[in-house]
Amino acid sequence: MSFPTRPISRRTLMRGLAAGSSLVPLASLALAQDDKPKDKIGYCIVGLGRISLQHFMPGCLQAKKSKIVALVSGHREKAVETAKAYNVAESSIYSYDNYEQIADNREIDAVYIALPNNMHAEYTIRAAKAGKHVLCEKPMSTNVNEAQAMINACKAAGKRLMIAYRCQYEPTNLRAVELIKSGRLGAVQSIESAYGFNERAGEWRLNKKMAGGGPLMDVGIYALNACRYLTDEEPRYIEGFCSVIDRDGRFDQVEENVAWVMRFPSGIMASCNTTYGARMNGFFRVHGSKGVMHVEPAFSYDGLQLRAQINGEPELLEPNNEKDPAQFTREADHFSNCILNNEEPKSNGDEGLRDMHYIAEIYKSCGRQAF
Repeated sequence: MSFPTRPISRRTLMRGLAAGSSLVPLASLALAQDDKPKDKIGYCIVGLGRISLQHFMPGCLQAKKSKIVALVSGHREKAVETAKAYNVAESSIYSYDNYEQIADNREIDAVYIALPNNMHAEYTIRAAKAGKHVLCEKPMSTNVNEAQAMINACKAAGKRLMIAYRCQYEPTNLRAVELIKSGRLGAVQSIESAYGFNERAGEWRLNKKMAGGGPLMDVGIYALNACRYLTDEEPRYIEGFCSVIDRDGRFDQVEENVAWVMRFPSGIMASCNTTYGARMNGFFRVHGSKGVMHVEPAFSYDGLQLRAQINGEPELLEPNNEKDPAQFTREADHFSNCILNNEEPKSNGDEGLRDMHYIAEIYKSCGRQAF
């Protein structure tokens, strides 16, 4: 006997059961009652650190397609207080030990992973096995093999994987890409980019096992990724240089400075720097045959500004007045829309994997294997 595919009313079910008929499968009733189309994606926040509490979660409060429905933390008291602020039920608070139980929570559609780098792969894979989509902070992982395993796990589970390259969705960075593609800068010749800061002793980012490396794995990835989306090309040649200058104990496990150069197939040259030893405002400068464009700050949470001097035109000055957490709102809603519409995210797992390959090449050319 074939079964109807449309949802079945409770009255029809009861009538069928009373008659001893197997007319209606119980799964059809579950579909009718529980699988109504969603207008918002429910996120489970994995890790209650600064980027979650101060940026991503407030961003979800402003989102149209995203909401916070669950938390994962190793600190129960902190999680309970956070849950109250976001109207999350205490029954939807999980620890790292019972993480797999998120599979039983139908409110959770996706997880947002904001853990130390060496935990990204494990909790992405466990989320995929629990049947949840994954939005993972960058860097994607600590090495290429982990990144590929994350992609494989999500594909096997039929779930989407997005890496949180928020600048790829941010208006000033998108405007810079538009100016290049329009040809107003002429033929791009070279790009310079940098990002760094003075890291404090004791931070987990200075721990080789947890971070996977130094500033290249943290803020340096912004410059690397920017050169790729500005050129819309993949580098053909990469060479890097690492150094430690401050012998104060902070850099016993990871490098303090990294500089690298890239040559793209079109001939565009890029030079980048990152550091944990000094304040280095995040910026990129693009030199074209018809003009130059400078974006600074380029990677911050707000206050971004674009300047361009194009031959024969008045100086172009475009400040961005958006305030934090607008970038996180846009990022979350992009992923939510991809889930709702069954579309591939712009910054998917393959995008993150490419950067992991290039980071490995930079470390290798420094004469060191990737940490």
